[in-house]
Amino acid sequence: MMTNRGWHFLQIPGPSNTPERVLRAMGKPTLDHRGPAFGELVIRLLNDLKKIFQTEGHVIIYPSSGTGAWEAALTNLFKPGDKVLAYETGHFALLWKTLAEKIGLDVIWIQGDWRHGVRAAEIEEKLNADHQRQIKGVMIVHNETSSGITSDVQAVRKALDKVGHEALLLVDVVSSLGTTPFYQDAWGIDVAICASQKGLMMPPGLGFNSINEKAREYAKKINSQQSYWNWEKIIAMNETGYFPYTPASGLFFGLEESLKMIFEEGLEILITRHQRLAAACRVAASTWGLENQCLDSKAYSDSTTALIVPAGHNADELRSTILNQFNMSLGSGLGKLKSKVFRIGHLGDFNELMLMATLSGVEMGMSLKKISFQKGGVQAAMEFITKGR
Repeated sequence: MMTNRGWHFLQIPGPSNTPERVLRAMGKPTLDHRGPAFGELVIRLLNDLKKIFQTEGHVIIYPSSGTGAWEAALTNLFKPGDKVLAYETGHFALLWKTLAEKIGLDVIWIQGDWRHGVRAAEIEEKLNADHQRQIKGVMIVHNETSSGITSDVQAVRKALDKVGHEALLLVDVVSSLGTTPFYQDAWGIDVAICASQKGLMMPPGLGFNSINEKAREYAKKINSQQSYWNWEKIIAMNETGYFPYTPASGLFFGLEESLKMIFEEGLEILITRHQRLAAACRVAASTWGLENQCLDSKAYSDSTTALIVPAGHNADELRSTILNQFNMSLGSGLGKLKSKVFRIGHLGDFNELMLMATLSGVEMGMSLKKISFQKGGVQAAMEFITKGR
């Protein structure tokens, strides 16, 4: 029987926990979205978002999910029949590829094993073979939460530059922005696609396209017939702080507060916190003897750890037991990993004690399900965190 006493532990890889400060901010009365106060708010948000994306380009906000932001980027840049190159690192890379095909793009798909990050050499090989320069874009998921893998997008940019290929580089940073090092301009990312519900500590509902000048000029030449997603319409009205449609104004109040929290902590300190807590989670998993879905230690995610349950056990049954007995939600295995892995989210508004509670819940759940593991994972994580402090 599920217990509802105490705080529910939401330890999925997103949506992440929304801080009370952000929840309170979203409770403000609605502003006139054509009035001066709202325009000033929007201009502040756009300037602050540039600091998070590390860009001098334009950040475009949509009332959408990350899926909407995917579609916005693709429909602004490409026409049906255009070729794009995409790499399989997990479930979300597959979903993005499926969306691209649905809107008529010809996707060159590099299959992966969901256990390693992007191999830039394979992308370089495909680009080298594109003698007619028909590939218009390269689509990469930076941090794949289904498999707990972070790919080296800088290496992808280097591959493009080495070949001298002009394809645009599009990177999904939905779960890496605000959790993992990301420098859009310095890394040569033409379009970064994001959403509000992970590292930005917000509820779902806002999608983002952060675009550089190269992407913007390319989109102008394409002259997409899309209306709702059209970058130029939004950029033009954003100059004075407004939108060509009714924006999600309540979420904007929350976003302003979440950005304040990020700047108060400091982006570099925030990244270090995510790295430390992710490493502690992996120490616990290693002590337990559970196998990490990601096989490359250089590609371990700072926001999500995906762990494989031993043969003969069902990860969803473990998750259900932990939810019902201890009021904690863990991420499910997605796609071909369903029932094989459970995922621990350690991102956003998250600290050491929250991690310890999360790991304790996992350890107790495995004991109840009679899963064979080595005890002491929680203790090992505590020792890792306190060492040197």
